[in-house]
Amino acid sequence: MGDLVLVRHGRTSFNASGRLQGRVDNPLDEEGERQASLLASSLAPSLGADTLILSSPLLRARRTAEVLASICGLDVSVDHRWIELDYGLLDGRAQSDVPASVWLAWRSDPGFTPEGGESLLDVRRRVESALSELVVTAADRDVVVVSHVSPIKAAVTAALGIGDHATWRMHLDTASVCRLVRRERGFALRSFNETHHLA
Repeated sequence: MGDLVLVRHGRTSFNASGRLQGRVDNPLDEEGERQASLLASSLAPSLGADTLILSSPLLRARRTAEVLASICGLDVSVDHRWIELDYGLLDGRAQSDVPASVWLAWRSDPGFTPEGGESLLDVRRRVESALSELVVTAADRDVVVVSHVSPIKAAVTAALGIGDHATWRMHLDTASVCRLVRRERGFALRSFNETHHLA
């Protein structure tokens, strides 16, 4: 059985400055490019020639995926279900500028939707749709998905069978790796937030 490898994209200027990024289509910064290279060099030797590499449509994820794919001699396919959460009118704002009342609403209600954006429940639904297909694909090949914080956390909570409130108790570094292993009834968590390749 194959693994589902979930990769968070490399760093961008917004990551470095603590801004909500969401659908803002930033490229990797210099450190992000370095992270993508280290990630690819570490991950590539364990991947088979039939590995499927999927990516969010956003540039920071696609670039990270392309660096890996170039080493492996593979192609990258885009799946929009792995795009980052839409922060709506909050997109691009410094996290420190978001009112405390908004953070409280967000943490207490997975259905909370920032104006013009989407909720954690929305992300969970689209990610579960993708997982339901990948559980078949991963029966006999590895799959790598390059995505973002919210979709990766949604995939992990789905694999663990826990609620979306738990996402606030998880931390994912840029260019980190999480692994889900395929089981008869779905995926199980093998590892979370691997960053040894960045040392």
